[in-house]
Amino acid sequence: MRLLLVEDDERVAAALVAVLGRHGFQVRHARSGHEALDALVPDGNEPYRVVLLDLGLPDRDGFEVCSRIRAGSGVPVIMVTARADIRSRIHGLNLGADDYITKPYDMGELLARIHAVARRGAVPAAVAVPAPDTVPQQRGPLESRGIVIDRERRRVSVDGRDVPLTRKEFDLLALLAQSPGVVYRREQIFSEVWRSGWEGNGRTLEVHIGSLRTKLALPGLVEAVRGVGYRLIPESPAPAADTPPPARAER
Repeated sequence: MRLLLVEDDERVAAALVAVLGRHGFQVRHARSGHEALDALVPDGNEPYRVVLLDLGLPDRDGFEVCSRIRAGSGVPVIMVTARADIRSRIHGLNLGADDYITKPYDMGELLARIHAVARRGAVPAAVAVPAPDTVPQQRGPLESRGIVIDRERRRVSVDGRDVPLTRKEFDLLALLAQSPGVVYRREQIFSEVWRSGWEGNGRTLEVHIGSLRTKLALPGLVEAVRGVGYRLIPESPAPAADTPPPARAER
């Protein structure tokens, strides 16, 4: 499995390359954001399955690098950083990172997270086919309230306007749109979309819901059911046409 390591600290990078190599990874080391973005340009070789991205890079902030990666690729990104504050975590996930792990970390946990995101993004984003364990199983596009969700191409449009979404935003919308009106519990959403428990991650879900409402320009699309979870508001049925009263029989 090819892996791109974006890390400016040579000692940290050397240790990671050695350990990852022993576990069967083919690692390319990028020392700057510019080098990382150049490495992701298709060159005919096997695409990278995962990017490990440090945030403290010498030429540009790691958040900017993540945003630029996500604008042109769906390769899974794990932010590996010493920034442990919740605002940085939320910002990174909202930019499109698939996972966020803080230094110092356990190497076994990092390896497990790498394999987890690689399974979810098993097909490179240039092909953009949804992972079967995170997207609803029924086939064909979902349509509701002027929204068309094309799960094969992982594209969303509203009234004919394409709306770019991050990987998690798309999976969240596709899950809720599977059964409009049905309330999905927070635990279920995190299990289906993040493949993890929701304890302590409630703010992450709120951020993604808020981002969906803003990007789709439909503030009332997703309703929060207090203490339970969220549901997609179903399309209101069209009002029935007025029916004239039956004619009275002549006597």
